[in-house]
Amino acid sequence: MARIAGVDLPRNKRIEIAITYIFGIGRSNGAEVLRKANVNPATRVRDLTEEEISRIREIVEREYRVEGDLRREIQMNIKRLMDIGCYRGLRHRKGMPVRGQRTRTNARTRRGRRGPAIGIKKKTVKK
Repeated sequence: MARIAGVDLPRNKRIEIAITYIFGIGRSNGAEVLRKANVNPATRVRDLTEEEISRIREIVEREYRVEGDLRREIQMNIKRLMDIGCYRGLRHRKGMPVRGQRTRTNARTRRGRRGPAIGIKKKTVKK
Protein backbone atom coordinates (compact mmCIF):
# COMPACT_ATOMS: atom_id res chain seq x y z
CA MET A 1 0.00 0.00 0.00
CA ALA A 2 1.39 3.39 -1.02
CA ARG A 3 1.35 5.98 1.75
CA ILE A 4 2.29 9.49 0.68
CA ALA A 5 1.98 12.60 2.89
CA GLY A 6 0.04 10.59 5.48
CA VAL A 7 -2.60 9.41 2.99
CA ASP A 8 -3.15 5.79 1.93
CA LEU A 9 -3.65 5.80 -1.82
CA PRO A 10 -6.30 3.41 -3.21
CA ARG A 11 -4.56 0.36 -4.65
CA ASN A 12 -6.75 -0.32 -7.69
CA LYS A 13 -6.72 3.17 -9.21
CA ARG A 14 -4.24 4.61 -11.67
CA ILE A 15 -1.58 6.69 -9.95
CA GLU A 16 -2.61 9.87 -11.82
CA ILE A 17 -6.04 9.64 -10.13
CA ALA A 18 -4.91 8.19 -6.81
CA ILE A 19 -2.42 11.00 -6.15
CA THR A 20 -5.32 13.49 -6.16
CA TYR A 21 -6.52 11.90 -2.89
CA ILE A 22 -3.81 14.01 -1.22
CA PHE A 23 -5.30 17.34 -0.08
CA GLY A 24 -3.61 20.08 -2.09
CA ILE A 25 -2.74 18.01 -5.17
CA GLY A 26 -5.15 18.06 -8.09
CA ARG A 27 -4.93 16.63 -11.58
CA SER A 28 -2.41 19.11 -13.01
CA ASN A 29 -0.09 19.10 -9.97
CA GLY A 30 -0.34 15.32 -9.82
CA ALA A 31 0.67 15.00 -13.47
CA GLU A 32 3.62 17.33 -12.84
CA VAL A 33 4.76 15.27 -9.82
CA LEU A 34 4.60 12.05 -11.85
CA ARG A 35 6.53 13.66 -14.73
CA LYS A 36 9.27 14.84 -12.34
CA ALA A 37 9.40 11.42 -10.64
CA ASN A 38 9.56 9.72 -14.05
CA VAL A 39 6.53 7.49 -13.32
CA ASN A 40 4.05 6.35 -15.97
CA PRO A 41 0.64 7.93 -15.11
CA ALA A 42 -1.22 4.84 -16.35
CA THR A 43 0.44 2.59 -13.74
CA ARG A 44 -1.84 1.18 -11.05
CA VAL A 45 -0.84 1.99 -7.46
CA ARG A 46 -0.48 -1.72 -6.63
CA ASP A 47 2.09 -2.07 -9.44
CA LEU A 48 4.37 0.76 -8.26
CA THR A 49 7.82 -0.18 -7.02
CA GLU A 50 9.16 1.05 -3.68
CA GLU A 51 11.66 3.22 -5.56
CA GLU A 52 8.88 4.97 -7.54
CA ILE A 53 6.83 5.53 -4.38
CA SER A 54 9.84 7.03 -2.60
CA ARG A 55 10.55 9.37 -5.56
CA ILE A 56 6.93 10.58 -5.57
CA ARG A 57 6.95 10.99 -1.78
CA GLU A 58 10.20 12.99 -1.89
CA ILE A 59 8.91 15.38 -4.58
CA VAL A 60 5.59 15.96 -2.80
CA GLU A 61 7.29 16.66 0.54
CA ARG A 62 9.92 18.93 -0.99
CA GLU A 63 7.89 21.04 -3.43
CA TYR A 64 4.26 21.11 -2.26
CA ARG A 65 2.40 22.21 0.83
CA VAL A 66 -0.16 19.48 1.43
CA GLU A 67 -2.55 18.02 4.01
CA GLY A 68 -2.12 19.40 7.54
CA ASP A 69 0.18 22.30 6.66
CA LEU A 70 -2.10 23.47 3.85
CA ARG A 71 -5.26 23.14 5.96
CA ARG A 72 -3.57 25.11 8.77
CA GLU A 73 -2.50 27.85 6.37
CA ILE A 74 -6.02 28.17 4.92
CA GLN A 75 -7.53 28.41 8.41
CA MET A 76 -4.94 31.05 9.39
CA ASN A 77 -5.82 33.09 6.28
CA ILE A 78 -9.53 32.96 7.13
CA LYS A 79 -8.80 33.89 10.76
CA ARG A 80 -6.71 36.86 9.59
CA LEU A 81 -9.59 38.10 7.41
CA MET A 82 -11.97 37.80 10.34
CA ASP A 83 -9.58 39.58 12.72
CA ILE A 84 -9.02 42.60 10.49
CA GLY A 85 -12.77 42.90 9.96
CA CYS A 86 -12.77 43.11 6.19
CA TYR A 87 -15.90 42.27 4.18
CA ARG A 88 -14.78 38.72 3.41
CA GLY A 89 -13.96 38.18 7.08
CA LEU A 90 -17.41 39.38 8.14
CA ARG A 91 -19.04 37.00 5.65
CA HIS A 92 -16.97 34.11 7.04
CA ARG A 93 -17.96 35.11 10.59
CA LYS A 94 -21.67 35.18 9.71
CA GLY A 95 -21.50 31.91 7.78
CA MET A 96 -22.71 33.57 4.58
CA PRO A 97 -21.39 33.15 1.01
CA VAL A 98 -18.06 34.97 0.69
CA ARG A 99 -17.61 35.43 -3.04
CA GLY A 100 -20.60 37.49 -4.10
CA GLN A 101 -23.21 34.79 -4.59
CA ARG A 102 -26.85 35.69 -4.13
CA THR A 103 -28.44 34.90 -0.78
CA ARG A 104 -32.13 35.54 -1.40
CA THR A 105 -32.27 32.00 -2.74
CA ASN A 106 -29.74 29.24 -3.27
CA ALA A 107 -27.37 29.83 -0.34
CA ARG A 108 -28.32 26.64 1.49
CA THR A 109 -24.82 25.14 1.57
CA ARG A 110 -23.44 28.03 3.61
CA ARG A 111 -26.58 28.98 5.56
CA GLY A 112 -27.77 25.49 6.52
CA ARG A 113 -31.25 24.00 6.50
CA ARG A 114 -34.34 26.15 6.33
CA GLY A 115 -36.01 27.04 9.58
CA PRO A 116 -39.69 26.38 10.23
CA ALA A 117 -42.19 28.49 8.34
CA ILE A 118 -43.56 31.22 10.58
CA GLY A 119 -47.11 32.56 10.62
CA ILE A 120 -48.86 29.67 8.96
CA LYS A 121 -51.48 28.13 11.25
CA LYS A 122 -54.61 26.16 10.56
CA LYS A 123 -57.79 27.57 11.97
CA THR A 124 -59.58 25.27 14.33
CA VAL A 125 -63.27 24.73 13.65
CA LYS A 126 -65.61 24.90 16.69
CA LYS A 127 -68.50 22.44 16.82
